[in-house]
Amino acid sequence: MSAHNSHASDNHGDAHGHEEHHAANEPHSTFSGYMTGFVLSIILTAIPFWLVMAKVITDRPTAVLVLGGFAVVQILVHMVYFLHMNGKIEGGWTLLSTIFTVVFVAIAITGTLWVMFHMNANMMPTHTDMPAAMEHSAQPEAATKAAP
Repeated sequence: MSAHNSHASDNHGDAHGHEEHHAANEPHSTFSGYMTGFVLSIILTAIPFWLVMAKVITDRPTAVLVLGGFAVVQILVHMVYFLHMNGKIEGGWTLLSTIFTVVFVAIAITGTLWVMFHMNANMMPTHTDMPAAMEHSAQPEAATKAAP
């Protein structure tokens, strides 16, 4: 039994090597990494805020695209610097599952908007039909008022 215990103590070196290998796959958090992410986040918040408050971009669709671009870049900064996501962590499965989620959500949002647009275009009454309906409902009231 003591031979087994001495063997276990010899295995401690192997376990330490395994821990080093495992630690290489885990994210490395450093103060400078967090500060870089923090500064980038501040910049990526301040620039869009200034663009909107100073009314630098007057065209609304262009402003939406520019602000959306800043939002996407800020999401990526948060994923890299704060969530420590890259292709090396957990064999790339974390990044792959995130990509799958983004694609799935994009398909769901696009499909929802497409269905809502076509339901609105094909099922809602047109504006030209609305005054005719108002005229028909107003005529009986005028007839009853004129009768007495």
